[in-house]
Amino acid sequence: MAEINLAQLLEAGVHFGHKAYRWNPKMFPYIYTERNNIHILDLVQSAQLLKEANSYCLNAAEQGKTFLFIGTKRQASAVIAQEATKTNSFYVNHRWLGGMLTNWVTLRSRIEYLKTLEQQESDNVFELLPKKEAAQRQKELEKLRKHLNGVKNMTKLPDVAIIVDQKRELTAIKECRTLGIPVISILDTNCDPDLVDIPVPGNDDAIRSIKLILQSLNDNIATGQEKVKNLQSI
Repeated sequence: MAEINLAQLLEAGVHFGHKAYRWNPKMFPYIYTERNNIHILDLVQSAQLLKEANSYCLNAAEQGKTFLFIGTKRQASAVIAQEATKTNSFYVNHRWLGGMLTNWVTLRSRIEYLKTLEQQESDNVFELLPKKEAAQRQKELEKLRKHLNGVKNMTKLPDVAIIVDQKRELTAIKECRTLGIPVISILDTNCDPDLVDIPVPGNDDAIRSIKLILQSLNDNIATGQEKVKNLQSI
């Protein structure tokens, strides 16, 4: 199981929290100190909780469970797509559309429409349409791809959600809680640990911090998936 050490967390700036006045008091147990009005997270706890999150991902992957990566902020968008793609997981890296999970039937219909438009594009159907209609369909296709490309092949609700920036993705977290989907989330000092199942205290603004934590979680997903493949080939 791939693990991250304290030196790696320190180098990636995982310990840097928000300005002290922005903190959520519920994060107090995970804060080491305050420097220049900035809260500093306790990396010993971050490392331990990341280890627990890694173990959870490994075990879930070994059971064939599916993962949904969610992170729509600019710093996380590219990393979310990259990591999810590596393990054939699902992802949302642009705006979260309310009801993406709790209104699954409607989402499925939009996904089917996306696939229909993609097939039409592949078959050069757009070229046969009047320019105005073709432009409209192309615009629809681009919009649907932007928001739904990462869940296009999701045939059922995910088993586990991995989230970057709890504050920004609060709607997604509420939907997961409503449906009983376990949530693993990077928690900065302004977050509420009570809203997630598996917290990973860390800097959710720095790209290096986000990438390090997501890579660690995803490496364990990949390890679990590989174990399943090996067992199936016996």
